[in-house]
Amino acid sequence: MLQVFSYLKPYRKPMIIAISLMLMELAVELIHPLLIAKIIDDGIIQQDMSVVWYWGGIMLLLTLLGFAAGIINSFYAATVSQGFAYDIRESMFGRIQSFSFANFDRFATSSLITRITSDVTQMQNVVFMGLRIMLRAPLMLMGGLIMAMVINVKLGLILLVTMPFLFGFLVWVMNRGFKLFRAVQARLDRTNGVLRENLMGMRLIKAFVRSKHEMGRFSKANGELRDKTIAALRLIELAIPILLLVMNFSILFILWFGNNQVNAANADIGQIVAVVNYATRITGAFTALSFILASISRARASAQRVGEVLATEEDMVEKREDSSRKNHDEGEIVFDNVTFQYPRSQSPAIDAVSFRVRSGQTVAILGATGSGKSTLFQLIPRLYDPQEGRILINGTDVRELTYATLRRQIGYVPQESLLFTGTVQDNIRWGKEGASAEEVREAAANAQIHETIMKLPKQYETLIGQKGVNLSGGQKQRMSIARALIRKPRFLLFDDSTSALDLATEAKLLQALKKYDCTTLIITQKISTAIEADTVLLMEDGRLLAQGTHDELLASSSLYRQIVESQFGKEGTSDAKTAR
Repeated sequence: MLQVFSYLKPYRKPMIIAISLMLMELAVELIHPLLIAKIIDDGIIQQDMSVVWYWGGIMLLLTLLGFAAGIINSFYAATVSQGFAYDIRESMFGRIQSFSFANFDRFATSSLITRITSDVTQMQNVVFMGLRIMLRAPLMLMGGLIMAMVINVKLGLILLVTMPFLFGFLVWVMNRGFKLFRAVQARLDRTNGVLRENLMGMRLIKAFVRSKHEMGRFSKANGELRDKTIAALRLIELAIPILLLVMNFSILFILWFGNNQVNAANADIGQIVAVVNYATRITGAFTALSFILASISRARASAQRVGEVLATEEDMVEKREDSSRKNHDEGEIVFDNVTFQYPRSQSPAIDAVSFRVRSGQTVAILGATGSGKSTLFQLIPRLYDPQEGRILINGTDVRELTYATLRRQIGYVPQESLLFTGTVQDNIRWGKEGASAEEVREAAANAQIHETIMKLPKQYETLIGQKGVNLSGGQKQRMSIARALIRKPRFLLFDDSTSALDLATEAKLLQALKKYDCTTLIITQKISTAIEADTVLLMEDGRLLAQGTHDELLASSSLYRQIVESQFGKEGTSDAKTAR
């Protein structure tokens, strides 16, 4: 929590101004009952209107001064709170951008969204309240009590007796509220998670007629959020009547005891009015304090959740400078006895894998689902680090290169094509900032998507909907490929990213790739793609089962022959050769 609120340090000057103005406003409010007592005792009772006008004029001036202080205080409080929230969001987003995939596995996407939005907003509100009214409420309690005792000690003692009980009660409310509001934020994470899944999978939900099932899931998550929120708010709402009950009894006792004091000539009527006025203001301060403590409880829970993100240490250390000056124009990849296991997995996803890909080669990687193909790809750009072994790029361990140096050499096309809201040109240019229109068209042509783009309403200026909803699967794949090709990388990684392409289009794409002086790795299920590769890697259960050319694997691997036969029939050897 201290780490989170350390982001207030740059705003010390406006905070001091805001607090000073708040104290000025508080002083005006505390002095008013004293002036009212003077007007009653020295003016109204003595029937001296000059005293009434004099002290009444001073009250009016002080009121205007307090009003101006409050307005300016609100301006500075808003400036600090908004700047604080901006800095926290910027820091969190930057931190998330630096996460490795292993770091991402610690937090659900919906939870990160809630933390960077709702949780930051809760803290922002508390900062504003802190500079506007949070300090004012406890200071009003103490100041009102002190002023009441200055005016009449015996009447002030009545208020003093009630304070310990009320403070103890409010501390209990705050501690209990912290636990409840943390549970509320956790339920909000869950509700956002269900909502996100439904919005992303709406087409699948409708196709499988699962709307009722998903409505049930959302209703359950939403109901849990409602119940926890109600429980938290009930606690806060319970606090206010109890506070008012105690304070109102105190005021009644002050009026009764004060009446006796006036009859005994031990107190003036103005003093009784002033003490009652202070008691009323203290009552209002206690009511405000209950709301403030509820907000603090909620913000405390939110600060803890935000702090978890900011305090997350990267499990991978990036080199500040590249330790190797080797030629990055080459394109060799070496896996040296690499083993990798996901954090919560029971078995390795990659187990003792070793192979060498020479510069300029095309490698096809085949294997069943779960054999470790995509994991292997994620290790090359260092999205994860292996627990054992080394991955060498041009003879240098990837851990000895900066992220920028390593990843700028790589054109990565993921298994799921992800496009961004914007124009076609913007999406392709996303792979290379500042690319010319000619480079965009060249990449699109080589990705076999140029002709399709030219048929769109505004061609390269056509807007693409969120995640490319107005494009087919094959069109999105080719757009993703164009985005990778525009980088003109040394390494091209295709994670089963030609699955939606027909054989003719894929053949044209593979032919176009020969124009690029790069090393290409393709995860595929198509033997026709493997035939065109220089080397084929056959994966099974995280292990490299076999490697070699298509013809070599036909001769040496029974599993490879089974895959060929499943696609070309029992005469697979001869049919596969003619499929070139």
